[in-house]
Amino acid sequence: MVETQPENSGATTLQPSMVWDAWGVPAGHQPLSAQIRGLLAQVFGISGEPVARRDEGDVPLRPSTLTAGDRAGLTAIVGDEHLSTDDVVRLRHAGGKSTPDLLRRRADGPQDAPDAILFPADHAQVLALLAYCSEHGIAVVPFGGGTSVVGGVDPVRGQFATVVALDLRRLDTVTGVDPVSGLATLGAGLTGPRAEALLGEHGLSLGHFPQSFEFATIGGFAATRSSGQASAGYGRFDDMVERLVVATPQGTVELGRAPASAAGPDLRELFVGSEGTLGIITSVTLRVHPIPETTAYQAWSFPDFATGAAALRSLVQTGAAPTVLRLSDEAETGLNLARSGDVGGAPVTGCLAITTYEGTEEHVAARALEASGLLTAAGGTALGDAPAQQWEHGRFAAPYLRDALLDVGVLCETLETATTWANLSNLKTKVTGALMDSLGAQGTPALVMCHISHTYPTGASLYFTIVAKQLDDPIAQWHIAKSAVGDAIIAAGGTITHHHAVGADHRPWMSAEVGDLGVRVLRAVKRELDPAGVLNPGKLVP
Repeated sequence: MVETQPENSGATTLQPSMVWDAWGVPAGHQPLSAQIRGLLAQVFGISGEPVARRDEGDVPLRPSTLTAGDRAGLTAIVGDEHLSTDDVVRLRHAGGKSTPDLLRRRADGPQDAPDAILFPADHAQVLALLAYCSEHGIAVVPFGGGTSVVGGVDPVRGQFATVVALDLRRLDTVTGVDPVSGLATLGAGLTGPRAEALLGEHGLSLGHFPQSFEFATIGGFAATRSSGQASAGYGRFDDMVERLVVATPQGTVELGRAPASAAGPDLRELFVGSEGTLGIITSVTLRVHPIPETTAYQAWSFPDFATGAAALRSLVQTGAAPTVLRLSDEAETGLNLARSGDVGGAPVTGCLAITTYEGTEEHVAARALEASGLLTAAGGTALGDAPAQQWEHGRFAAPYLRDALLDVGVLCETLETATTWANLSNLKTKVTGALMDSLGAQGTPALVMCHISHTYPTGASLYFTIVAKQLDDPIAQWHIAKSAVGDAIIAAGGTITHHHAVGADHRPWMSAEVGDLGVRVLRAVKRELDPAGVLNPGKLVP
């Protein structure tokens, strides 16, 4: 493996910080289009102006409980310049970016936030901080990009008087590249764009592009079992993980010696998806690939969702899946066209599917030809490349639309699940029904949209977007709907989460997901690695 030189790192300049009460950065925020405003007025009777939001410097926070003694002990590890109790810094680490998170930020009154933010420089400092916090009873929340939409980085104190956030942005280097094996070792604090840029210097790419790509980090991808939009071609993030280095209150764990092993259960699986409850991932060795020589795009229309889903299944089960493969249902197809207008000439009807192909010119041409034949035979109509290119151009922008909707009194949230192909239609029907019924019973109609975002030989994921008029207490409104749909997912045989992770929001369904004995196994592992229980309280482990 080729060793690379670390870059100069500072605590506040290495990755963009998202705004405190919305997604992303100010440049991404746009007003609602005339088409969307017209749709909101027609469906929900909403035509109001956006509500002005507070400046982050005017937001009251609950006072920090960090004692002078603990401040001295922690600064002895990271240095005074890398511990902050500044209110603006604390506010920007106050949690993730789910709709309830953002609604709480916009509410009046003091905001909850970590009592201090720590910026460790390396694995040794993370290890020392965990040892100190375990000994002194300080809760620790690992913080990467702050993109969690399931309460995964909320500053839950649990039984502890003090909670700190460990911001890993200084762990920002590529420390090794092995082009022969197709591996690279990345620091947990690297954002998606920075990782791609550094790998690009070696002619390599990770190819992991979730919607959170611009802000989320390598450590966060691993800790939440992230799945990117190109998963059909490159796999989920957990498929890419070769080795891990993890800091725990009990010491360091290093796992992964070979591409495959029969040396007992794969202990990497304890930490991939552990959400910072068992340890903090500080570096990850990942499978990488050469930057693709070319990319081809093709959009398709199917008369209905069932026909489109069957077409996607035929691609995946015959081994002809493209790099990106997704299918929107009728409602989502219609809203996307309302946002952007018809593209590529004739109006799109039915359900829109997106395919892209990456690789060499010859490989891309062969794959596209094979897939096109299968999709045409399955009832698809080719639409050309324009809709697929338009989707790629705006694929990271959807969360900004959610913010604009919240500003005018519209509730907008997402959730996802997965199941087998045989159960896909049943699960979609049950989830849609639970959402429509629970929101309708509260006196407001709802628009429920769905797409297949990730595919496997045996099944697929379903990603839902829900839009409804906000009631007087929108947090309680969504909690009722979320509870109903969580129960419906479990009853219909789906998983409670496919790639958003468990966090605090899905924790009530973990016993149903893994069984009572499975919960006891998780608790036993946590007791061994984190006997004081300081690691990310209130998340994942019931």
